[in-house]
Amino acid sequence: MEEKKNILTYAGLKKLEDELHDLKVVKRKEVAGKIKEAREQGDLSENAEYDAAKDEQRDIEARIEEIEKILKNAEVVVEDEVDMDKVSVGCKIRVLDMEYNEEMELQIVGSTEANSLQGKISNESPVGKALIGARKNETVNVEMPAGVMRYQVLSIERNI
Repeated sequence: MEEKKNILTYAGLKKLEDELHDLKVVKRKEVAGKIKEAREQGDLSENAEYDAAKDEQRDIEARIEEIEKILKNAEVVVEDEVDMDKVSVGCKIRVLDMEYNEEMELQIVGSTEANSLQGKISNESPVGKALIGARKNETVNVEMPAGVMRYQVLSIERNI
């Protein structure tokens, strides 16, 4: 089975690459120092610092593996080539929530970059799926557990 492509914006790619570099160069060295220090304290069977350092090392290695897997299957959206006539990954949009008559600014990103607190919604989320392909002034309906939400696309622009 072919692995799912991880759609990333250039900013998301850069952020993951920077995190990977930090984990490999800085964090690995820090945790190795902690493990060495804990070993020098003697009996490892009752050494909480050693156990904590080994747990941290395991977490770091797991995150490195996760990032490498994401990057291996990454498909970077070139924002300059995004079609501004319709909503797609890599664009910033303003929508009107028609139920609450409230404007929102959203950024459509791949699932690995999604962060609703920052207004970054995944192209795989119900709202993201409904908005993909919509044009300016078009209204989309989103099936939600709480009922149908309606959004009108007010503007589409490059995510700069």
